Amino acid sequence: METGPRTTPATGAPPTRPPAGLVALALGGFGIGLTEFVIAGLLPQVARDFDVSEAAAGRLISGYALTVAVGAIAVTAATARLPRKPVLTGLVVLFVVGNLLSALAPDYPVMLLGRVVAALCHGTFFGLGSLVARRMVAPERASRAVAVMFAGLTVANVLGVPFGALIGDRWGWRATFWAITGVGVVAATAIAVLVPGWAGRPAPGEDEPIALPAQLRSLLSRQVWLTLTATALGYGGMFGAFSYIAYTFTEVTGFSDTDVAWLLVVYGSGLVVGNIAGGRAADRNRDRALLVSLAALTATLLALGLLAGNPVAAVLLTFLLGVSGFAPVPGLITRVTDAAHGVPLAAGANVSASNIGNALGAWLGGAAISAGLGYTAPLYVGAGIVLAGLLTMAWAAREPVARR
Repeated sequence: METGPRTTPATGAPPTRPPAGLVALALGGFGIGLTEFVIAGLLPQVARDFDVSEAAAGRLISGYALTVAVGAIAVTAATARLPRKPVLTGLVVLFVVGNLLSALAPDYPVMLLGRVVAALCHGTFFGLGSLVARRMVAPERASRAVAVMFAGLTVANVLGVPFGALIGDRWGWRATFWAITGVGVVAATAIAVLVPGWAGRPAPGEDEPIALPAQLRSLLSRQVWLTLTATALGYGGMFGAFSYIAYTFTEVTGFSDTDVAWLLVVYGSGLVVGNIAGGRAADRNRDRALLVSLAALTATLLALGLLAGNPVAAVLLTFLLGVSGFAPVPGLITRVTDAAHGVPLAAGANVSASNIGNALGAWLGGAAISAGLGYTAPLYVGAGIVLAGLLTMAWAAREPVARR
């Protein structure tokens, strides 16, 4: 394994720009993120075209999320002994096939199948891609490298729904999936050309493939499970609140339905900032950065619950929700993979943990509303969940995990 810092050949100084391979991974993340988020703005059109209920159309979202949670482990395990570059390229090809199925779908079952096929690549791409990303830079820049790869996902969060709505309104929802298919083709080509490594052999500095039993043993570490738990609770608290944020905006703050779209852009912009800031902070002091960001997320959720009736405060806190919500992500990924000695299955498990947390948070937030606690209740529930994640992280931080 290569342990020395990567430097520019001409000067011997650390590179100031992300390696081209990182940009290629970010492009793949952008396409996959579009697939995840774009459907929300297209559901009414899809439901009308296929003559299905709103609930059935909604399964195009929930089915995707469930497949991500399962596929992150299953696909990572199935590809455990294969070189990483061919796997990443193949995953984006699978993404292209899934979106092509959606674009051509003659009926609802085929559309759902396309969503499932596309979702199969999601968890393993981000998990395995994070391991490849950190190998392209010096060890002390690992979290920033992961943040660059995830930048595609955060930008997709900002642009996904308006992008889908714009193209869908002008040319129909199928045109949106054709466009995403094109992004996938470009991303697969970029990864094949720019990411280090070649078929059948590891890239320079890449660990040799690890057998599945050895990967499973690496997951038995207490630090792995504490970090995975913190991941699930951190994501779950934020997503549990965010799932119902439109109701908070309209029923509590007093915004109109049409205002929700730009408010979501405000939130997505916060994700972009949080991703960058969180990666930099984690490279300086990872555990401290995680504790501070989870504490900030807890405080932001509580403040938004208390001040949701004030439009100015609501907008500002929505931006901060995005910042504090995504700031822990790069550090949590590098921490769990370091604790598991760099095995790909740990990165896949991290994605699964986040999706399990999302489902738990959304369910608890919905239960709070159903219990008659009001549309700010998911914010307080989310704060409680994140607080549990903060306490878990504080326990884990008593034994710092060495960087690999």
